[in-house]
Amino acid sequence: MSKFDLVWRSLEERVASKWAPGIVAGLRHAGETESFATGDLAFDSSETMRTDTRFRIASLSKPFAGVLAASMMADGLFGVDDPVDRWLPELANPQVLASPDAPLDHTVPADKPITIRHLLTSTHGLGLSFAGTPLAAAIAGWGTGPIPPDMSPDEYLARIGALPLGYQPGTRWAYHTSCDILGVLLARVAGAPLHEVIRERITGPLGMNSTSFSADSAMLPTAYQATPDGLEVAKSYDGAFSSPPKFESLGGGLLSTVTDHLTFLSALADDRLIPAELRGQMTSDQLTAEQRAGTQGMMPPTRSWGLADIGRHRDQ
Repeated sequence: MSKFDLVWRSLEERVASKWAPGIVAGLRHAGETESFATGDLAFDSSETMRTDTRFRIASLSKPFAGVLAASMMADGLFGVDDPVDRWLPELANPQVLASPDAPLDHTVPADKPITIRHLLTSTHGLGLSFAGTPLAAAIAGWGTGPIPPDMSPDEYLARIGALPLGYQPGTRWAYHTSCDILGVLLARVAGAPLHEVIRERITGPLGMNSTSFSADSAMLPTAYQATPDGLEVAKSYDGAFSSPPKFESLGGGLLSTVTDHLTFLSALADDRLIPAELRGQMTSDQLTAEQRAGTQGMMPPTRSWGLADIGRHRDQ
């Protein structure tokens, strides 16, 4: 009998209630790890979930950006407060909206350059917004959406660089976009595509053979979305991850398995990926009170942000 049996039974009950067609989960406690699978790949499928079933891991891709950046910092390739325009000239001399809801041409110069720290803490000045502003409309979908943009990294950076920032660099947290920009920077620093950088620094050494930016769509669980009438198939995901993407997104583009992801998190916790000091920074609150104002509506007051690491607890 597993010491996690009560947890696994609760997941079986969830599946039996039709909350989801299937669930795969993993736990690590006191150095012991275990994975569990129950249910099917879809409500109308007889293919069962397995512990090695691959999923789109969405924003759980973001900590990979943090680990890659920390790994490169440990190798002396850049410093956390280095300006990014050395590698991303598209972001040199940014303009900032006179106010967050201003027209796109009502701008002032940024009072400081964008740094790697700003990208790691998602405070560079641009990101997901639910406000009906001209900037939110200009970046919606391709710059903030759950599916990687259908463009090359160079085209993406050109479009990002053509937009003003919503806030002065380093003053306010905004979700998602910074991690995708950081991914382009990491690839340029390495002189290689992101999938090669990830394989060299994370997945290869750890034997994570099921973590990548694409997979056979027939092997992936069906994605659903909630509606007033219950769950329905999220058709926008059909085929979106079935072939190598033009843009390899660390904001939300990785696919993986529970087993692989447990391996990644365990290696991070055990300081086998990056030095302990950098791991401590990555997994602790890095936001000021001013910056944290941007998390309202996205995170509860007990949560904050590390270095590209989501949902850090913070002291009250």
